[in-house]
Amino acid sequence: MSPRVSIGMPVYNGERYLRESLDALLAQTFQDFELIISDNASTDETEAICRAYAARDARIRYFRNATNLGAAHNYNRVFELSTAPYFKWAASDDLCAPECLACCVEALDREPAAVLAYPKTKIIDEYGTMLCVYDDHMHLQSARPSARLKHLMQALGECNAVFGLIRSDILRRTPLIGRYPGSDICLLAELSLYGKFWEIPEFLFFRRNHPAASSSDKSIEKQMEFFDPTDKALVRLTKWRHCFEDARSIWRVPLSFPEKARAGAFLFRFAIWNRKKLASELWFATQQLAHKLFFSSARNSESTER
Repeated sequence: MSPRVSIGMPVYNGERYLRESLDALLAQTFQDFELIISDNASTDETEAICRAYAARDARIRYFRNATNLGAAHNYNRVFELSTAPYFKWAASDDLCAPECLACCVEALDREPAAVLAYPKTKIIDEYGTMLCVYDDHMHLQSARPSARLKHLMQALGECNAVFGLIRSDILRRTPLIGRYPGSDICLLAELSLYGKFWEIPEFLFFRRNHPAASSSDKSIEKQMEFFDPTDKALVRLTKWRHCFEDARSIWRVPLSFPEKARAGAFLFRFAIWNRKKLASELWFATQQLAHKLFFSSARNSESTER
């Protein structure tokens, strides 16, 4: 018999916080879950730790990729291996309070119109000390998909809600995590078109902010290496990509024509509001491309002369 909840933990070289994160998940008051771990070819003690935990708890399934395929592939893999009607991603350095899963399950059981339930967040440091309380403002309760999308895009900062509990049948209709920076933002935007987000009022999620965290390095190059190390694109238009993917979501999700029109109109206005950032990214990408092409041509000329 399948469990009610699947927890997916993608991990790469997570030995420092892995035991603490696994212990927090196994200590949940709601116990009817499977824990799927996908190891992205870690080179530290991650494999040994995971195999030891899997050996003593039958709910844990451990998989290891032959090479590092990037975070996007690994996040999607744990979902593809899941079997339960509810799904939750869990990072190998974050923590959940014992009641976290139970509260989220209760919310989705009670609220059929909700596609995602998540608790409030506290940010902690590498030692577990609280740095701040983070208000996500993602309690999306409007009956209109376009209004939920507007609320999300105007309020979203950190994507803590992506670590909430999600209905698997709805998540399966999406492209999941894309191989580009900020793809979790686009995923949340699409989920908001499918249904409501329910915020648990208690602080039950502890997101760890530490120097080795993927989110600590904001450079596009490092973010792309994290999401997809095989990407060799000369330039990247991340903000433009977000606009494009959000537009695709509106087209893809089965909404009424008036709702598609309202959501599309908001997306167009949102792009206008952010036109300076979009123009700046395009200008920078053009300069970067010209620079790379120039030096590539110069190197080819030198090789030919030799």
